[in-house]
Amino acid sequence: MRIAVETTVAAPIADVWRAYTTPDDIKQWNAASDDWHTTAATVDLRAGGAFSSRMEAKDGSMGFDFAGTYTRVEELRLLEYSFGDRSAQVAFTPETGGVKVQVSFDSEDTHSVEQQRGGWQAILDNFKRYVEAKRRS
Repeated sequence: MRIAVETTVAAPIADVWRAYTTPDDIKQWNAASDDWHTTAATVDLRAGGAFSSRMEAKDGSMGFDFAGTYTRVEELRLLEYSFGDRSAQVAFTPETGGVKVQVSFDSEDTHSVEQQRGGWQAILDNFKRYVEAKRRS
């Protein structure tokens, strides 16, 4: 099953793309809740290039690596990647007043569809807040 989430970020496409694909930026926004954070991120932004984000509970109780391989990279427009036996797509579409970011991904069997959608949407919401706040400062 495919799950989709989206948001619109009030910023230029170049700023949105850079924040989504730059390790230092990823570490600032990549968490579904305030008690988690990303402690490390790597990006080799090309088809066949690897990426990884180390996500950890702030209390140190648990963590995991979200890692995969880019299968398609169209700068300022589209990212596709595989992670394990699943895949995801991130589309960046300029619109009046910002950029629509749409993420779709293959579901997994451990968590409910609602939990998965909620978690990925929360991360995307953090991304939006981060980019917009960075733009204002």
